[in-house]
Order: sequence, then structure tokens, then C-alpha cells
Amino acid sequence: MRIASVNVGLPREVEWRGRSVTTGIFKSPAEGRIPVRTLNLDGDRQADLSVHGGPEKAVYGYPSEHYEFWRDELPGVHLPPGSFGENLTTEGLLETGLRIGDRLRIGSAVLRVTQPRMPCSKLGVRFQREDMVKRFLASGRSGFYFAVD
Repeated sequence: MRIASVNVGLPREVEWRGRSVTTGIFKSPAEGRIPVRTLNLDGDRQADLSVHGGPEKAVYGYPSEHYEFWRDELPGVHLPPGSFGENLTTEGLLETGLRIGDRLRIGSAVLRVTQPRMPCSKLGVRFQREDMVKRFLASGRSGFYFAVD
């Protein structure tokens, strides 16, 4: 397993279906070492803490291997690392090889797998597609949340 990209982003306002929406789903690759805190990575925030973030969802990981599937599903859509709102774009770490409670050392941090991702409407906002949440769920490619131990 290796980390292909560490991605962070701050909440921003975007237009979606004729209204302004605040979302933290837009993540971009960061340079250098990024400190991991109890609630997130330095330089990263969530917009709606009632459903995102917190100690059990401090870091979101998504396998780079899933990107090929999405390139086929979403032809012509640019998909750089972080496109699915993940903090860690992983390589060689799939949902099928993880169990809730598994611990991984990444750099000096110890991350504990807590749950798969259940996407919200912000995924549709990110891709400007009303069907994106449904497609994401149907794909079985959820990614995984980590707590920082």
C-alpha cells in the first residue's frame, strides 16, 4: 500500500441547481508532509459538521484503482487525485481488504478504519450531476473513513 496523493481543501460556495451551496468536497493534491490532526489534515475542512468530519470521519481514503472505472463511467470528465473528496488517494488498498477497526501507519500517523463512505448530495454538486450519488452507491466503490489514533 502506498499513498498516491494527499489532498486538502477548504469549504467554498458553488452554484448548484440555481442556488449557492457551501461544500468542502473540492480537494487538491498538497505538497510535502501534511500534519494529521484528530479531526482532519492541516489545510482541510468540512462544510457541514453535522454529517461530515468529526473524530470517526477525520480522514477519507479512496483507492486510485477506482479512477479507471470512473473515467469509463464519466467520459471527458477530468479526474485528478482528490476528485471524490478524498484526503488520501491510495494505491493497493481496497475496501475488500479492509475491516472496521484495522489500523494503518501512514507516516507518523496511525489511522483506524471506521466505516465506508455514504455519499451525500455534495458529490452531485462536485460533478454537477443529479445522478452521481446513485451511481456512486451502485458502483460499490465507497472508499473508507479513518479515525486518527
